[in-house]
Amino acid sequence: MLRQSLIEYGKPLQATEAETPSPEGTEVLLRVSHCGVCHSDLHLQDGYFSLGGEQTLDVRGLRALPFTFGHEIAGTVEATGPEAQSVAIGKRCAAYPWIGCGACSVCARGDEHLCNQPRALGITVDGGYASHVLVPHPRYLLDAEGIAPEIAGPLMCSGLTGYSAIKKALMYLRSGPLLIVGLGGVGMMGLQFARALTDAPILAADIDPAKRDAALKLGAKEAFDAADPGARKAITRATGGGVGAAVDFAGSDRSLQFAQSVVAKGGAAIVVGLFGGSFALPVPMFPLRALAIMGSYVGSPAEAREMMELVRGGKIAPIPVETRPLDATSRSLDDLRAGKVVGRLVITP
Repeated sequence: MLRQSLIEYGKPLQATEAETPSPEGTEVLLRVSHCGVCHSDLHLQDGYFSLGGEQTLDVRGLRALPFTFGHEIAGTVEATGPEAQSVAIGKRCAAYPWIGCGACSVCARGDEHLCNQPRALGITVDGGYASHVLVPHPRYLLDAEGIAPEIAGPLMCSGLTGYSAIKKALMYLRSGPLLIVGLGGVGMMGLQFARALTDAPILAADIDPAKRDAALKLGAKEAFDAADPGARKAITRATGGGVGAAVDFAGSDRSLQFAQSVVAKGGAAIVVGLFGGSFALPVPMFPLRALAIMGSYVGSPAEAREMMELVRGGKIAPIPVETRPLDATSRSLDDLRAGKVVGRLVITP
């Protein structure tokens, strides 16, 4: 099979070839039709996440090289192991990539995405920047019929991440409207799910005017320039005291500082993005503002199924998508790093 693989951390991906695996036991072999390009792949390519200042979180020990990234996978079933015959050859599926060990208490309660011994596709085991990918069990395949193939893969990360984060935000909207900070591919998906899940006003903030315009076209009531010194006061005036929940899809020190600063008393800032940095707030401000700050990481298998049904029901407008061939994967990561992408880039092996 053909792949685009990491050979050395901090370097461009390179074309590699490997023998196409034969599925055993409960395994399923997917022929990859589409695989979304995610911002987290940039951190994996670098081999670390920024923790602010000179501190980093080294993630190079999670995988052997060469390694194939790509966790937003859609394709068709090409072969199955002898214990996976419940799934039909040729069936079009999206692959839930956030696979856990399957044996711990976290997995048992349904939160495989939070497992401490993950087997995540494209993260700790080879993923979808390839002609084929091996999925360990049919339960990780979600029916993609009725969903555009260029959207089905990205739904497994940008879609699921947005859906799960917005669900967490809903309980705080009694304190004010919803604000989405960061309008990349995940933020745009979050905006769409917010429109489907709540009637509350939805505000948006980004430093890029093109992304703000796209958000308005997708249903945001107002869009603000997060780099504008007057944006905080403008949001406070527009909301009568602040937002109930600010979902930070960028996840930088600046974006979180901005997000929490416009949250009303009793509200929450929910951090989703992994851009990096550090954050500080005087401890008394938490009780004085009754402020919650929490993280949201992708979503559970159950949430993935809920989300797919919502999309299949036609309640989610498509975000901008550009498809590219497999040999453009490394260039696509470069474009994403440079901030040149509106919506989602999707590789078509």
